[in-house]
Amino acid sequence: MSFTKEYLSECLEVINRIDESEIEKMVDILVGVRNSSGRLFFIGSGGGAGHASHAVCDFRKLCNIESYAPYDNVSELTARVNDEGWDVSIINWLKVSRLNSNDGVFVFSVGGGSEEKNISNNLVQVIKYANETGSPVVGIVGKDGGYTKIIGDAVVVVPVVNNDHITPLTEGFQAVIWHLLVSHPKLQVNPTKWESTK
Repeated sequence: MSFTKEYLSECLEVINRIDESEIEKMVDILVGVRNSSGRLFFIGSGGGAGHASHAVCDFRKLCNIESYAPYDNVSELTARVNDEGWDVSIINWLKVSRLNSNDGVFVFSVGGGSEEKNISNNLVQVIKYANETGSPVVGIVGKDGGYTKIIGDAVVVVPVVNNDHITPLTEGFQAVIWHLLVSHPKLQVNPTKWESTK
């Protein structure tokens, strides 16, 4: 079997094993954020930070949900990392934004964060803070979901179908699932350009 065929077969297996009910639960939470005039804050590192910026665009444009990603202001992010440290850079950004119970936090992470292993501790600190403020936490993560899955209100874990492809499959399906969300009839308000062009 070629690598391409193997990888695409793994994608099919992921699709067949995704927890659809958890996605629908996410949809209802996100509708609740919009109905309460709340804001949606996207967090993640590496590929997750890239997803965050793209997701902000689509949730604002297609779903009319006020959305933000701390990474989009590189000057503030790097100043905070330099002066305050990586672990508190995002939580301090959210404190200035006055995160509250009407708002939501959306996590993109492969491992979901682990305080014990000191992996993605910046995300762990944000999730703890969201829990303190009563802000719902949703996410798309991989492996066992880590701290995000333990604490989150609706968290999709991309199933591990090959230990050698945990990161690429998780990050690939993060994009698939959040595009599903912005296309969901309960969330999408405005049409996408190409679908609305006759």
